[in-house]
Amino acid sequence: MAAEIKRLIKVRVEKGASFKRDGYGKKRQLSDSWRKPRGQHNKQREQKKAKGALPKPGFGSPIAVRGMHPSGFFETLVSSEKDLEGVNPATHAVRISGTVGDRKRAGLQEKAIGAGLKVLNAKVVKAPAPAAAEKSAEPKEEAKPKKEERRSVKAKISAAISPKKEKAAAGEEKKAPVKKAVKAKPAEAPAKKSAKKPAAEAKEANPKAATKPKTAKKSDSGVKKNE
Repeated sequence: MAAEIKRLIKVRVEKGASFKRDGYGKKRQLSDSWRKPRGQHNKQREQKKAKGALPKPGFGSPIAVRGMHPSGFFETLVSSEKDLEGVNPATHAVRISGTVGDRKRAGLQEKAIGAGLKVLNAKVVKAPAPAAAEKSAEPKEEAKPKKEERRSVKAKISAAISPKKEKAAAGEEKKAPVKKAVKAKPAEAPAKKSAKKPAAEAKEANPKAATKPKTAKKSDSGVKKNE
């Protein structure tokens, strides 16, 4: 990097200003990204002291180093080997895109370094573990179909249960069948004769018990009532 470029980059750093919007730090929802103040009574717009500087001519970096990386190179974003064609290693550096995977990145990084280009985001790519590679190289055993596995399990279960069933059957043969005693139903009692007799039979049996004629009651004056 030339001495003049180094000096200009140093000037850019010393000259640089961070512009923050008005109200940043007072309200949580406001970010520090710059917004031009447009209020009628805004103190930052009126350029009051301690309210923050406004972007003006003179704050910009020198044109020769504007947009340059601090390393002294201009960045070029690369995502494939084709993008490396026509890149000047004296003035430009390479930044590999974040969407590139490790396997592709390893080859792209090697080719860029071989061409004499500076890689700004160089990364050490880990090689795959040997154990994992051996496992992947070994042929996989043919898995038994699920139906055969189920049949084998059923056969084991039936073999374990069958001796228990035979013992239970032998025990049932030894035991004599027990007959349940049936209780005899009690005989129905003869219907009792009704104690009440008809009125005619009662009169014939006891003639004396016939009804007496009712005598009319007499009052104190000797006159019969109801006459």
